[in-house]
Amino acid sequence: MGSDRDQGSQSDEHNARGIELADRGWLDEAAREFQKAIELDPGSSHAHDNLATVWAEKKLWRQALTEYLAALALEPDSAPAHHNLAAFLASHGAEMAVAEYREAISLDPEAPGVHLDLGLSLADQGKAEEAKKELELAIRQDPKDAFARHELAALLMDEGDYRGAIGHLKEAARLSPEQFEVHLDLGICYAQKGFYAEAERAYQRAREREPDDLLLNYNTAALYALWGKPEEALEALRRALASDPAKVRAWLAGDRMFESLQERSDFQELARG
Repeated sequence: MGSDRDQGSQSDEHNARGIELADRGWLDEAAREFQKAIELDPGSSHAHDNLATVWAEKKLWRQALTEYLAALALEPDSAPAHHNLAAFLASHGAEMAVAEYREAISLDPEAPGVHLDLGLSLADQGKAEEAKKELELAIRQDPKDAFARHELAALLMDEGDYRGAIGHLKEAARLSPEQFEVHLDLGICYAQKGFYAEAERAYQRAREREPDDLLLNYNTAALYALWGKPEEALEALRRALASDPAKVRAWLAGDRMFESLQERSDFQELARG
């Protein structure tokens, strides 16, 4: 019993020393102290938790996750243990996913699904250039993947590269003609480039699938307003207002695409409610 108490005491000392070293930024030294604490007392959840924090600081995600889970396994009813694991996942889960995707690619570079998922994760993190490269790789490896083409087109649209997006959307529409969002986005791109007839055709294909969609009807109204077809614009705008009048009127308040209708009383009536 005395030996167990001595080991527990020594474990606490190493744990405390590890905390001091970590506070000074000496992460490698701190990790060694926490590891010694665990060797002396494998049931020390605090030492596992502290070691996890160090591994997270060093961006060693798998090691960090292992230690957080070890701490939780030792104290499954500990609110702090659950909190620490949740905080780690919330803060670093996306980074860990990217690291694992990259590891998978290093082991099997010819894996279009992994490149696709990595591209999506990078896009979610706002790393558009890296995301585009991964999506382009996914498309080169699997040219028939309509979803990858649509996701790449969406990134290009966000950057205002509507011409580049059109090529991918046209191919996505050919590969997966039932996808409403592809036809909608293709219409938006055509409208932005001034290809109004092509935009109208794309919106018509989208309408065959979801005629009451709010974004479709609003963008159709905007197209006709730009095209100089006020009656068609007002008709589409009425359909959009029927879906969500408050949202549509908020959009109209700052939308310059409807400038050609501003002098019309029927437009003002719809815009003001």
